[in-house]
Formats: sequence, C-alpha cells, structure tokens
Amino acid sequence: MEPVFEFPIELGKRGPGSRVQRLHQQLRAAIIERRLAAGTRMPSTRRVAQAYGVARNTVIAAYDLLMAEGFIVTRAGAAAEVADVATRADTGTSKRQRRLALRPPAMAWHKAPGATSERVTVSRTFELGIPEHRWFPSDIWRRALLRSTSLALADAFGYPAPEGRPLLREAIAQHVAYARAVVCTESDVVVTSGAQQAFDLLARVLVTRGQTKVAVEDPGYPPLRAALSAAGAQLVPIPVDDEGLVVERLPPDVRIVCVTPSHQFPTGVAMSLARRRALLDFAQRHRAVVIEDDYDGEFRYGTQPLDALQMLDRNEKVIYVGTFSKSLFPALRLGYVVAPPWLMKTLAAAKQNADNGGNVAVQEALARFILDGHLARYTRRMRKRYARRRDTLLAAIERELGEWLIPVVPDAGIHLYARYRDRRQAKRIASVAAHYAIGAQTSGDFLLGRDASAGPAADAGIAFGFGCIDEDEIEASIARFAHAMARA
Repeated sequence: MEPVFEFPIELGKRGPGSRVQRLHQQLRAAIIERRLAAGTRMPSTRRVAQAYGVARNTVIAAYDLLMAEGFIVTRAGAAAEVADVATRADTGTSKRQRRLALRPPAMAWHKAPGATSERVTVSRTFELGIPEHRWFPSDIWRRALLRSTSLALADAFGYPAPEGRPLLREAIAQHVAYARAVVCTESDVVVTSGAQQAFDLLARVLVTRGQTKVAVEDPGYPPLRAALSAAGAQLVPIPVDDEGLVVERLPPDVRIVCVTPSHQFPTGVAMSLARRRALLDFAQRHRAVVIEDDYDGEFRYGTQPLDALQMLDRNEKVIYVGTFSKSLFPALRLGYVVAPPWLMKTLAAAKQNADNGGNVAVQEALARFILDGHLARYTRRMRKRYARRRDTLLAAIERELGEWLIPVVPDAGIHLYARYRDRRQAKRIASVAAHYAIGAQTSGDFLLGRDASAGPAADAGIAFGFGCIDEDEIEASIARFAHAMARA
C-alpha cells in the first residue's frame, strides 16, 4: 500500500522506544517543522496502520498523545486536523520537541467490579489530594486486570524482579518522557508501592542516621518528612515564596534537597527557571542530591508546561518520584522512582528487602492500560473537568471571599491556595472554614515548625481541594463560607 504521508516514516521492529513513541515523535516533528501544515486532515488510524504494517491501537495511541499535547484537534463528525502551533513556545529547540508531551490529571477508585454506586465512600468536600471517581473507565480497567491475571499465572511460582515488571517499567519510561519530559529509559525506573514507599526507600539508602541534613520545603508535604525523620535525617526547613523554594537559604552542609517544583505543596506555586538552575548549581557545588516529587505536576491548565527539573540535570543529581494515585486512583498503590545510574543497584536492593517486586498482575494491567493509550485518553477528559472546577472555585473566592482571601491562580494540580489578606484573621478564617469549607486546610497544618514564633513559619493561607467536589457544590459552599465570615 502507498504511504499516507509525503515524508518517510520509520517504524521498524528495532530502534529507540516503542512503535507508539517513534510514530508520535516523527509526526510531532513533522507538525512543528510545517511538513504537516495547520488545518491538514490527518489520515484515519486504520489507513495509517495498514500503510505502515502496525496495529491500529499503535496509531490510536500516537494520535491520542498528539491530541493531548494540542498538536492535532478533533471536531464532532470530522477527521482529526493539524492544529496551529505557530504560537507555541520553544518550537525551535529540537530536544524539547521530542520530550514534551501530555499532562495527565487525577482520579480515585470508582468501585469494585460489580459493585453499585452506593458503595462509593468518597465525600464531596474540599479535601486535598482526593481525585474524582465517577468517570474512571472501570470496565476497561477490569478487562486489563483479567487479562493480566491470566498472563501472570506463568510467573506465579517465581519471585519478580525488585525493580518491577519490565513491561511496566517500559510504559512508565515512555509515559514520563511524554508527559513530563523526563529523560530516562526503563533501566532507570524502579516501581514502588506508591510515592510513600519511594520516599521511604530513598530515605533508607541516602540518609545516615543522625548525620545527614535534608532540606525540606516549609510549608511542605508531611508524608515525605515523616519518611525522612524515620530514617534519622536532620530536617532543615526552607521557606517558599512566589518562585518556589528559596534556594539562597540552603545551608552549605545540606546533602539532600526535597522539592515539589512543578506544583508546590500546599501553595501551588511553580519553581521558576532561575530557581531551578540555582538549585542544580547548589547540588553540584555542594555534592548534594535533589529529590523531585512531581506532585500534581502533570495536571496543567492551558499553560505551556515547565519541564521536570530532572530534564535540566546534567550531573545525575536529581532523583524523580511520581505516582498514579491522582492520575488514576489512590488504592492502586503504584508509584515509581527514576534514578541516576549510580543509585539503581542500591535502590533495587532496598526494594527487594521491602517487598521483592510487588503485585505482578496489577503491574501488568497498568502497563497495558498505559501502552494502549487509555491513560492518555482518560487524562485528557479529566483535565477538562478539573479545569472547570478550578475556574469555578477561583471565581467564587474572588467574588465571595475577596475581602479576606487572595487566591493564587493554580496552573496545575487539583487544589487552590489562597493567602490571607490580613494574617491577624487567620484563626477566625480557619475556624469558619472548618464548618463551611469542610476539608480545606491551612498552610499551618503543613509547617515543620508550626509552634515556632513568627517568621517564615507563620500561617499564611488556606488550601481548597477541588478534585472531588462539583461546581454547584463549590459555589454553594463558598457562598455559605462568605456569609458566615460576614456575620462573624
């Protein structure tokens, strides 16, 4: 059959990455270089599959990735078309062109196969870190589980590799390269039981009890601090401002720096490029390592995504941690570490001591779910829903609570942070919020030195989760909150 594109497409059995990855990269480059002009109708997935001798699912997955990135668009009843990418930033840097990709949003477990909706226990509140559950493709996931269970039976009488199933490690490497521009292969990935086990393993192998000083964001993510404390680290709180972690406040004897650069927890700010470069320079000069917790980093709303800090690293100083707790559901309990080569052997040994490989069937199911393009499709749908909730919450706070709160517009994630206009009213606002914005939490809840007096450790604002609350519920709750504040 005649080729369907006017330029060569190479999808041989051998080559870097999967066929999905190679097809996606070549089409993406063609769009950026104008070989596929804006408005060009894309050939059908069936026609491309037949022309290049690949499975149709391979083409569907590649198209889905291009769609999620905004390089092609679809309209009801019409074929996909090439989008106008003339205004996209950084279209001249070929390395970024081949690394940027989709940015998934969040989700929680819907229900067990066969269960009714009455068994769902997730409450509709402003609780942080809780994703939506109602639109998860549970039928697709159930089929993936059933298929993987039968395939995994052959391995049931052996012990899996501690690093995780090879297919899942390949899928994760492909996913983070697309979604977050992380530079890695499957040999750099260790599969973990969620981000918390990743933190625990890293603390075990990097911290010398009672000696290692670890810089943490303040306010910051308590479970990360808990893992480090359990390993005997000396925690050093570092303040956060509008550009993220204040790098110039890092003591020179710090050996580990923990950051959430893409969407700081809980303030929601993104670390500026200048700060990122300063942090990597600090790590190189002081022989420190950086643990990058990509908290909510994949959930972008209408903005050009900042690449992961790991992509800027040229000296193997950054250890990247991710999870599927929000892009899929928390009960999945699967996360990953993308580690530099010098750490892999030690990290794999620690993982073997912890659980020796994890659940084979679930890992195989997740690998197929990613590689077949289901994660990309689900991500795209949920990002739109979360964006509407974010916009509703932002407008409601500005309209109803503007006298007391200044919202920080979140470009990512499933929570919104608002600063107090007058910190002297912090206790009053928190007290009212406890009754009328259930689940919202003050930054004081995440301070390392909460009982310390004044200074950077002072409570500065309040965070509202919007992952599991509908637009009408958001507006009603914020209106009641404002009414109570006015009465108080």
